[in-house]
Amino acid sequence: MAQRKLFEVGSWVVYPAHGVGRLDSIDKFEIEGQTVEFFVISFHKSRLVLKLPVAKALETGLRKIFSKQEMQDALNVLVLKTKKRRLMWSKKAQEYEAKINSGDPIAIAEVVRDLYKEGKEIAQSFSARQIYQNAIERLAREISIVDQIEEEEAVKKVETILHAA
Repeated sequence: MAQRKLFEVGSWVVYPAHGVGRLDSIDKFEIEGQTVEFFVISFHKSRLVLKLPVAKALETGLRKIFSKQEMQDALNVLVLKTKKRRLMWSKKAQEYEAKINSGDPIAIAEVVRDLYKEGKEIAQSFSARQIYQNAIERLAREISIVDQIEEEEAVKKVETILHAA
């Protein structure tokens, strides 16, 4: 099982649809006469426990936490200028949700950058604020693990970069 060797019990992992979780154990369950191994991953923020078949781990996008350099590459996206695209909000919202659920910090940083609004002078829709909040929390969780800081500090770090850009 090559996939099993990629992940260590007790390590932090990223499951695209739920974000950062801890690999608590590798359990075996009997299903229809066959023994199947599962990664047991807990997501403390949402109090979710996921049992993911080891054989499906990579297929579902499970990955290790980014390295410091990879995370720096993601943070560098925050200062890049974006081209304004003329799309209906519903289409943009779908694209943003897909980027967040990809689990890729670079794609998530793009969402954070695109939806960041300095101050309160620019009115932002409720759904835009919700998507922004979801994206920045997802990004901050991984930053907090990589940099070994609290999530609140990670959010401040991201917003400081955005404000300076």
